[in-house]
Amino acid sequence: MILERTPITMNEVEEILESLPDSEKKQQMELFLKKFLKTKSTQAKKISGDLEKLDLIKIKNEHIIKIIEILPEDSSDINKIFTDVSLNEDEISKILGIVKNSR
Repeated sequence: MILERTPITMNEVEEILESLPDSEKKQQMELFLKKFLKTKSTQAKKISGDLEKLDLIKIKNEHIIKIIEILPEDSSDINKIFTDVSLNEDEISKILGIVKNSR
């Protein structure tokens, strides 16, 4: 039974995998993560913290996770993440600034 759904970053998945015993499924997950993981754990935490400090009502936890996973480079990338809300240019530039400073 699922009690709660909480989105997590692939970095957090990687940390959870480290605590699991070795198995074929664990190896498959590690290979998958190697292909798609773009950030280090410390970098992901920094981006998350900086985005939360913006204190924008429109940014939900799900958006923060997608920003960390995709690392958007321009406003069109940001708009692909925020399909349910509309951000103004100032909000977009703040988000892009945080992502660029984290690289």
